[in-house]
Amino acid sequence: MTRSSKAVRSPSLVTVERKILLVRGHRVLVDAHLAGLYGVETRALVQAVRRNPNRFPPDFMFRLDADEAARLRSQTVISNPRGGRRYTPYVFTEQGVAMLSSVLRSPRAVEVNVQIMRAFVRLREMLATHAALLRKIEAMERKYDARFKAVFEAIRELMTPRVGRRRPQIGFRS
Repeated sequence: MTRSSKAVRSPSLVTVERKILLVRGHRVLVDAHLAGLYGVETRALVQAVRRNPNRFPPDFMFRLDADEAARLRSQTVISNPRGGRRYTPYVFTEQGVAMLSSVLRSPRAVEVNVQIMRAFVRLREMLATHAALLRKIEAMERKYDARFKAVFEAIRELMTPRVGRRRPQIGFRS
C-alpha cells in the first residue's frame, strides 16, 4: 500500500484544542503543530505561506520572538534548540488557519481545517459561558453582600479569643 493510498484520519477535536495556545493576546496554533495535523513537513507549510505573502497579514500570522520561542519550547516539546529549528516558529490565528486551507489544497488540509475551526468555535463558546457565569456570581455577591456580611462577622466573633472572661472549671472540688 503506498503512502498516498492510506486512509486519511482527521485529528480529534480534543487533540486540536490542546494545541491552541495564547500568545500576545491571540489564540494561535504553532506552525509545527499545524504541519503535524496536516501531515506535511513544517518547512513545506512555511514555504507555501511564503509563496503567498498577501494572504497572511500580521493579524493572521506572525513570528515568535526569541523569548516567546524559548518559553514555548520549555512548555511544549517543539524542537531541540541545537539540532532542530534554526528560526523562531510562526504562529497562526484562526483567520490564518482558515487561509491555510486555500494554500494547502489537499483533501486532508480541508478535513483538518474543519476540525480546527470547530475547536476555535468551541473554545469561544466555553469562554463565553465562563464569562456569563462570572457575571452571575458577581451579581449575587452584590445582591447578597449585606446578608453574608453579618454571617462573616458572627464567624469572626466566634473565632476571636475572649479576654477577661473566666471559663468555669470542670471537675470535682476537693
